Amino acid sequence: MVSRFEDLEVWKEGMRLAVKIYRSLEACRDYGLRDQMQRAAVSIPSNIAEGFERSTNKDFIRFLYISKGSCAELRTQVYLAVETGMMEKPAGDDILETTKKISAMLYQLIKVRNEKF
Repeated sequence: MVSRFEDLEVWKEGMRLAVKIYRSLEACRDYGLRDQMQRAAVSIPSNIAEGFERSTNKDFIRFLYISKGSCAELRTQVYLAVETGMMEKPAGDDILETTKKISAMLYQLIKVRNEKF
């Protein structure tokens, strides 16, 4: 039984992704896209945590969907960053794979919460 959001693997993965985004964009001078990518990355684990701390399963699921949306938003921004040369392709590919993994993890957690809670 998970008693705190810090125990959720998807939250841990989201935190690692947010750190990776911050580190990979340290030297970036495109402040608009960089800031948007950082906000989307931070939104992923933040919404998992906020939803977990809500009083109902319905609220938790709603915040998991918001987190999943932020993950898709970040993925789109990474495609743009790679295309414009703001991010190297290998780094972008790594981040894209991580966003896909997190999105799948969120989908599974939403499914479980819908079916068993």
